[in-house]
Amino acid sequence: MPALQATAPGPDAPDPSLSPECRVPGSKLYTLAKLKAVKKALREHRAVQVLTIGSNSGGLGTAATYPVRLEDALTRSLPDIEVTVESRGVSGEIAFGAAERLRNQVAEIEPDLVVWQVGGNDALARVDIEDFSQSLAETVAWIKSHGIDVVLVDPQYTASLAKDDYYRQFVQAIQKVAEHEQVPLVQRYEAMRYLAGRAISALKGGDTAQSGAGFRLADLGYRCMAEHVTRAITVSLLQPDVAPVSKASPVPAN
Repeated sequence: MPALQATAPGPDAPDPSLSPECRVPGSKLYTLAKLKAVKKALREHRAVQVLTIGSNSGGLGTAATYPVRLEDALTRSLPDIEVTVESRGVSGEIAFGAAERLRNQVAEIEPDLVVWQVGGNDALARVDIEDFSQSLAETVAWIKSHGIDVVLVDPQYTASLAKDDYYRQFVQAIQKVAEHEQVPLVQRYEAMRYLAGRAISALKGGDTAQSGAGFRLADLGYRCMAEHVTRAITVSLLQPDVAPVSKASPVPAN
């Protein structure tokens, strides 16, 4: 398998492999899991097909650059391997609608990896949380059953949305699904909150170079999202294929 351009950093220090304006500690950026299909493609030295879905995976404006930047970032991180990112994001789509479309898209594109940013529209539409969690878990399980890897990306953060308890519950629900289904999670909400806090602290301290003139969180989130998703993928690929075997405790004598 080609050498990955990644090392697993300490969980509490900002990740130096990211651009300065996007640096977030690993503990606030991702949870990791194995990516068997992508690793298999790397071992076979064949192209990696990535399908991105979710409302911020395509469309007009700043978000339209995300799939292109993701493809560029993945290509740099996976040397000598062709990476193709196919974006099928639909603005305003909730998880159930994406799940319905996904079955046809998987058959058409035959991806190795699905990157799914999910939850924000469901929260704003006040979809029932239990229904959302069930639909998300079932769809992730279906994707995995076809030998395809999944990376989930939770909703974006803004100061106003942080006051919405229902919105925060969706962030937590996605974390639980990612843990239960054993798929990597890009903690976009937590990462953007960290970056916002850092920018505010720099601004209060008069450090305009760090805070950025005309700081806008949404723009920063879109600009860094490709880096964050790429980082979660490359560090997940460093996970060992076989978990280390723990030594059994000695059986006490009778």
